[in-house]
Amino acid sequence: MRYKINTLVAAMSVLAACSDKPKTEAAATGDAGVAGSVAPAPTGLQAQLQQIGDRIFFDFDKSSISPEAKTILERQASLFQANPQVTFTVEGHCDERGTREYNLALGERRATADKNAMTALGIQGSRIQTISYGKERPAVVGENEAAWAQNRRAVTVIN
Repeated sequence: MRYKINTLVAAMSVLAACSDKPKTEAAATGDAGVAGSVAPAPTGLQAQLQQIGDRIFFDFDKSSISPEAKTILERQASLFQANPQVTFTVEGHCDERGTREYNLALGERRATADKNAMTALGIQGSRIQTISYGKERPAVVGENEAAWAQNRRAVTVIN
């Protein structure tokens, strides 16, 4: 019974993270797992980006863009096409499994996949920087699939 409850709670966490409801300030900034840190609320273009979706998620050990992620990237591309002076960085992140080196490389592949998708949508590559944080900056601290799923991501941040 306890296993079923834990599984249900984990599934609900994943569904809540994937819903279109506004994110909490800490989750939206990627600082949910850092104790005691609360980033200031974003303003302007970064706030607009968060409203349309500033992050995409990946399957375990993958860097391919899912159909859901492509939809988010299309909305991001529209925002950046309307603001051609804006440059931005795509941060690649991983869950905690695997070595530091492996996850840095996987995070880079995820950030690059995001960048390649954005350039295919008409955004100049020179406007996009990439960086990998590997497993070093988890959005959610936890050793379960619900936490890991939220940590396997690419986050777009306006420079």
